[in-house]
Amino acid sequence: MSLTSIVQRGWDAVGAGDFDGLVKDYVENMVFVMPGQEDVLEGRQAFRSALDGLGGILPPGFEITGLQHLEGADEMVSIVGWKSSKIGGSQLSVLFRFRDDKIYEERWFIDTEQWKRAF
Repeated sequence: MSLTSIVQRGWDAVGAGDFDGLVKDYVENMVFVMPGQEDVLEGRQAFRSALDGLGGILPPGFEITGLQHLEGADEMVSIVGWKSSKIGGSQLSVLFRFRDDKIYEERWFIDTEQWKRAF
C-alpha cells in the first residue's frame, strides 16, 4: 500500500470519527508534535487519548477544504486547506514519517499566530 493511501485512510478515519481505526497505522512509540511545535505527545495511547478531545484542539467551526499529498521514500506531507469560524481560509502542512508502512512521527506546521486568532 502506498504511503499516500495510508495517510488518506487516516484523514478519512478522522472525518468519520474512527480514532481507533486511525491509530492502527501508527507504531506504539510514535511521536506527535502539535501546532506551535512545543507540545509533544509520545506513544500511541497518549495520541489516541488526545483524539477524544479533538473538538477542544481544533478552532471552532474547523473544516478541511482541500487536501493534497506529496510522497517521498519514507515520508509524506499533507497540505491541508482549512477554514474556521474566524478564519476564512488558510493552509497547514502535516509531515508523516514512516517505518515499515507505519507512522512513527506526525508533525504539524502552521502559522501559529493565525491559529491562535482562530480561537
